[in-house]
Amino acid sequence: MPYSSLIQTGLTIAAIGLISFPAYPDKLNQAIKTEMTTTQAAVKSQKKIDGLSDQTRKMLEEYRSATRETETLNAYNKYLQDLINSQDEEKVSLTRQLEDIEITQREIVPLALKMLDGLEDFITLDLPFLPEERKHRVEMLKDMFVRADVTNAEKYRRILEAYQIENDYGNTIEAYRSDLKLNGTVTEVDFLRLGRVAIYYQRLDGSESGFWSKASESWNSLPLSYSNSIRNGLRIARKEAAPDLLILPVPAAEAAK
Repeated sequence: MPYSSLIQTGLTIAAIGLISFPAYPDKLNQAIKTEMTTTQAAVKSQKKIDGLSDQTRKMLEEYRSATRETETLNAYNKYLQDLINSQDEEKVSLTRQLEDIEITQREIVPLALKMLDGLEDFITLDLPFLPEERKHRVEMLKDMFVRADVTNAEKYRRILEAYQIENDYGNTIEAYRSDLKLNGTVTEVDFLRLGRVAIYYQRLDGSESGFWSKASESWNSLPLSYSNSIRNGLRIARKEAAPDLLILPVPAAEAAK
């Protein structure tokens, strides 16, 4: 095709395009506006979604916090309930103990009085060693027993303590110095106690020795041949000599009646 014809044809096509598509710019603008509106709506929707997401996350955190707090409170409430139950049990136990104590106190007072009387009788019937000290201990217990400022528990403890002291006498030997009435005259002598088996005396100058006779309830003199044994016994009791065999008369045991 000749060149002139191509130019003419191109012009014709251009002219046709100008004439046939006059609305393209409007539609493009409309499309652009629509796209912008859509984008703006999307941005707005995204912001709304983001806001809802933040709100949801905040609500979730609040829910989790409330759940933890609820669990903590439930655990603490259970602890308090267990504590209350334990206190109720302790209250019942203490009430029962108080009742038992009241019953025990009613029973322990007559028992303690009986023990005190028994202790006094025992000392009276026992070997006559440390008579003043032992009788004084009983008198002190009697005076204490009627005092309101001393508890029943303390009274009972003191009586048991006195019994323990008397019990210890049976497992020890002892030497002490005191007065003794011999032949109507009070004189100072040395006493030798061998447990509760026997008790002997000896004048300070060694001129006379003797023992307590349970049968006659009196002091009987011994031959001078026993003087050295009693003297050695006194030294052993005072820890002035080593333990050794003592040859001394011992009262025979009485048959049980």
